[in-house]
Amino acid sequence: MTPPPGRDATAQSGDTGGQGSGPGRAQGGPGTAKAAASRKSPSRKRRRLSWWTELLVLFALALSIMLVIKTYVVQAFFIPSSSMENTLDIGDKVLVNKLIYHFRSIDRGDVVVFNGEGSWDPPSAPASSDPVVRLATEFGHAITGLFGMSPGVHDYIKRVIGLPGDHVACCDAQGRVTVNGVPLSEKSYLYPDNPPSMTKFSITVPPGRLWVMGDHRNVSYDSRGHIGDPGGGTIPENQVVGRAFLILWPPSRFRVLPIPATFTKLDTGQVGARAIGDLTTPAAPLVLAGSVAIPLTCLDRRRRSARSKRAGSQGTASAAGGRWPGRPGKRR
Repeated sequence: MTPPPGRDATAQSGDTGGQGSGPGRAQGGPGTAKAAASRKSPSRKRRRLSWWTELLVLFALALSIMLVIKTYVVQAFFIPSSSMENTLDIGDKVLVNKLIYHFRSIDRGDVVVFNGEGSWDPPSAPASSDPVVRLATEFGHAITGLFGMSPGVHDYIKRVIGLPGDHVACCDAQGRVTVNGVPLSEKSYLYPDNPPSMTKFSITVPPGRLWVMGDHRNVSYDSRGHIGDPGGGTIPENQVVGRAFLILWPPSRFRVLPIPATFTKLDTGQVGARAIGDLTTPAAPLVLAGSVAIPLTCLDRRRRSARSKRAGSQGTASAAGGRWPGRPGKRR
């Protein structure tokens, strides 16, 4: 028997979107378009909501990582004064390594950031007893610290001249600062035409403390100006925030801050260890930050790639037969 004409054509057209002309077949029209739009609208809203949620999560994660790095690894500091010229100019931003002194002791010649509260500055007023106010204040300081500003703290930046037990004095017959009787050749970092010191002093650095001086000696209010303060002008080692190792900004002044060669004469037994430490340790914060950021970036790209593939497979299935994925077409 010959099959009725038009039946196969009707079934095929039904599989491709219900456009057949046989009896009982729904014709495409406003109702069909509205139904399709109603199916697409929630999907678009979900995708938009998912995109914003993902963006907020990534922002919060990035901010958390930055705060952890700033608190424990590396922090940027803004230079507001001329006390370290020409090593550091007003407006420079330096990166300070907070990890380095967990791996080695402080060295003479290091440029360090320290908190002068209780040694050079009087103690601050007690923090608020309200935990919400205290938390908000600390969080605000942490956020501003990401940009090289830390209001409400007593941070200074100077060069370490004397370690605990050192006898630091000025001046010898040639007008030089001496450490344990060894004169320092400071021309490479002193501000031009500045003498090593116009103030005479002689001190043995107490245990657990440091003698620090600025490179612009004529204007630097450093350990020499605080001889009458607790500690005789020295600062506690445990108040050191970290070592400034890199001028980050402006780009024209981008450079590493090495230990001047004159300090190697004071401790020749550790010259090799210091050289290795200077080559490797200052880079550790940047390596650590990269080791966290790179995997997160790769993970985000993989998620985006997987989402694009799923969207592409859905689009291909729809174009091929107008079917939802996983729902077989009807046989006729």
